[in-house]
Amino acid sequence: MSGRLRVAVDRDACCGSGNCVRTAPEVFDQDEDLGLVVLRQPEPPESEYAVVREAAYNCPAAAIDLTEP
Repeated sequence: MSGRLRVAVDRDACCGSGNCVRTAPEVFDQDEDLGLVVLRQPEPPESEYAVVREAAYNCPAAAIDLTEP
């Protein structure tokens, strides 16, 4: 394990609420066609860890998976 937070998303589970994008726009985006999550940074910098954890916690579809360091 590299000691870095790793992020994965499940687009099949995503409901397109956009909470992740509003919370951590440097890490998450939404595609224009379906509004589903797009992962911009699978290993974000440590400065983004708190907002990524908040985004995962607040995802209504539980579509964000975190592997903690």
